[in-house]
Amino acid sequence: MILRLALGSLLARALTVGMTILAIALSVALFLGVEKVRTGARASFADTISGTDLIVGARSGSVQLLLYSVFRIGNATNNVTWESYQDIAARPEVDWIVPISLGDSHRQFRVMGTTQAFFEQYKYRGGRSLVVKQGHGLEDLYDAVLGAEVAATLGYEVGDPIVVSHGLASFTEHDDQPFRVAGIIDRTGTPVDRTVIVSLEAIEAIHVDWRSGAQIPGQTTPVDRIRQMDLKPSAITAALIGVKSRLQIFGLQRLINDYPEEPLLAILPGVALQELWQIVGVAETALTAVSAMVVVTALLGMMAMIFSSLNERRREMAIWRAMGARPATILGLLVLEAALMAAIGAILGLALLYAGLFIAQPLVDSAFGLWLPIGPPTARELFVLAGVIGAASIASLLPAIRAYRLSLADGMMVRI
Repeated sequence: MILRLALGSLLARALTVGMTILAIALSVALFLGVEKVRTGARASFADTISGTDLIVGARSGSVQLLLYSVFRIGNATNNVTWESYQDIAARPEVDWIVPISLGDSHRQFRVMGTTQAFFEQYKYRGGRSLVVKQGHGLEDLYDAVLGAEVAATLGYEVGDPIVVSHGLASFTEHDDQPFRVAGIIDRTGTPVDRTVIVSLEAIEAIHVDWRSGAQIPGQTTPVDRIRQMDLKPSAITAALIGVKSRLQIFGLQRLINDYPEEPLLAILPGVALQELWQIVGVAETALTAVSAMVVVTALLGMMAMIFSSLNERRREMAIWRAMGARPATILGLLVLEAALMAAIGAILGLALLYAGLFIAQPLVDSAFGLWLPIGPPTARELFVLAGVIGAASIASLLPAIRAYRLSLADGMMVRI
């Protein structure tokens, strides 16, 4: 009986009730959308590198090593000598190892020297491999493979020449040894998209005439002669390692961290990522708080709507009182109306969220490399929806109590 009365009352005020439900729906969709983006961003960061057990670099901080070796942010404090790299690579625990050399750039995009093993061993998003969708990998000394964002931003195609700049913010270019775009990697949603990949030998080749970070005045070695040189690197920036058994990870990590020849640091990518998220957790909390305030604002708007409608419903309340309606009936009616509005708004907000996810998922993935998972509502999301309905019921108690206290005589009075 009371449910039918509540539905009839809501239908009689369809316009204002509809606007209130829409406000609640949009606020719920925003709150849950922020949560989806937050968890999606965390998952995308975690999936930036998968299948790599250890990252090795010069001794510094674990987050710093992760940032410059995987995310191409910042610089290494020092390099790892080639002899140390070969010593670690020869360890029986090591299944595979991929060297990385950083330091140069091309139009603000980082240039990374590595080997063909990088294309075979680097995994992302739960084990996916890199795919060279156009051209081929590193076959010639001056081949360069571009990430999808580099190619799209600069308009490069396979066969185009590119010139690498010395350092990250240098106006000096290695224009005497231009590279050729050999391939373009399919979009991954990782820092690989913003990277120009060349061989380790190519990094050594363009620095043949350089000493201590500066070009030797008047010295220019012909390319034909450079091709005949032994271009074995003297040092690298970092290395990615996969071990034969997970049981050997911590033993190898301890051995590298105690390496006697030079100060090295070996980190577990997952642990370093957790440290990184602890640093940026304040921004996550602030974003969640802002979206929660939007939900609170919508609920306050609903309470204000109920208050404003009381003057129009005073005669209705008085008639119910005169017909013997108990206080609990009037209280229950208004609380039920608020709960129904909140429930409809929450369900509509959830529907808007999933509709938006289906539309935005491929667009966000291609534009920002951020994968937003679409799955059934999680326990946290259902808890949020229940919380919205509960909060709406509590917020309606104040106008419900006021409606109950309206006197019968005042409600029946005809005002002129």
